[in-house]
Amino acid sequence: MSEIGVGIVGLGNVGSGTLRVLHENAKSIADKLGFPLKVRALCSRSIEQAAPDEADLHPEAFRTRDWRELVARPDVAVVAELVGGTTAARQIVEAAAAAGKSVVTANKELIAESGAALWSQAAAGNARLSMEAAVAGGIPILTALREGIAGDRIDALMGILNGTSNFILTEMERRGEPLEAILKEAQALGYAESDPSADIDGFDARSKLAILAALAFGMRVSPQRIPVEGIRRIGPIDFAYADRLGHTVRLTASARNGSDGLRLRVGPALIRKDTILASVMGSYNAVWVRGRHGEDTFYYGRGAGPAPTGVAVVSDLMAAARGSLLRAAEHPRARLGRQLARAGRAVPRADRRLFFRRPAHRDFPTAQDRHPRRADRRTGAAVAVLPQAPPADRSRRALAQLRRLVRGTALVRADRIAFIR
Repeated sequence: MSEIGVGIVGLGNVGSGTLRVLHENAKSIADKLGFPLKVRALCSRSIEQAAPDEADLHPEAFRTRDWRELVARPDVAVVAELVGGTTAARQIVEAAAAAGKSVVTANKELIAESGAALWSQAAAGNARLSMEAAVAGGIPILTALREGIAGDRIDALMGILNGTSNFILTEMERRGEPLEAILKEAQALGYAESDPSADIDGFDARSKLAILAALAFGMRVSPQRIPVEGIRRIGPIDFAYADRLGHTVRLTASARNGSDGLRLRVGPALIRKDTILASVMGSYNAVWVRGRHGEDTFYYGRGAGPAPTGVAVVSDLMAAARGSLLRAAEHPRARLGRQLARAGRAVPRADRRLFFRRPAHRDFPTAQDRHPRRADRRTGAAVAVLPQAPPADRSRRALAQLRRLVRGTALVRADRIAFIR
């Protein structure tokens, strides 16, 4: 085969990073595949007025504002859907699959909501759906779960799955600046989109956790059923309190499959400073997985930014190109979609954990403060979560220490989270 043609829809941060990786690594990609990958078409709503500089690295590529023109081109064998969202993105994936063209996506929201159905449609059209870039940026965590530790039974996983939030929190801890100032810097560096809600409100990590749960536990979970809390209310004062307790604050996603069901949660957590997760800084992501027999494995790498995610997209493009030489459904990586399609549905249970609540003002305690709902409405207190509910003796020591540090402190169970939001 002389070459495989690629069409890229969406030229934002991820699309631009993908174009640069394809250009700068063109020779090594061709050496590994045995044939080159050629960018044959580019699509963006603003491509005629404000195409990124990376588009000029592929001057021969056809340019259009209509993704339908790109999908219909006979010289495009693989389509990369990098637009985000779920409406137009799903239409792109379905149209490409119907045309028998394999699809690569970094769209975690789309895969979390409709991954099984989309894979079935792709398989029916003898196409492939690749999604490694949808979770944890440059970390090949889906490949690890699907192949590397496939022989084990996963009991639990926990990770930092959003590089933007982790960058904000670690810079807040280091510099003592508020969220708003660091968010602007993250946007300038390409770690955050112009609308950062999905990142800082926890929805991005929630979608990724739903995908990981499907692969790790064989259970399909609707992202909307997963409890989520973002980092908007976290400030430098929370790191000051956490430091005095020997902890730091990270936005974590966790899943644990026990005898009482599957427990999932996304939210800010107090992490002991002597643990490996506490050392994950900046835009890096990390995932800890505990297996029944192999026990602990840990995966670490960049989770945000054009280049790391672009590498994941290009790796999927290469796998799709190899798959074009086989029947798509017979390619080894097709097992990923098959796992999603076969996974049973599950209703996640609320995770029962200890919560640390700190007052935002020094006028504690009052009669109002005996009622968590009224106290929180008045103070806007922030909440962080202890990663594991400690044994009774540790609980008593922790409670005594918290009471010495903060007047009006209370520990509450996760089933009362609605009272303190």
